[in-house]
Amino acid sequence: MAQEIIAFIALGIAIVFLIKKFFFKKKNSKNCGSDDCGCH
Repeated sequence: MAQEIIAFIALGIAIVFLIKKFFFKKKNSKNCGSDDCGCH
């Protein structure tokens, strides 16, 4: 029982981390492209 709870918590943390990683990449590329901040 405890192992299942820990496994689901770890899976949830991993999914949240991956979602944040992809969303931050998309936001940064859009902001740099539209604002022409000269980061490229």
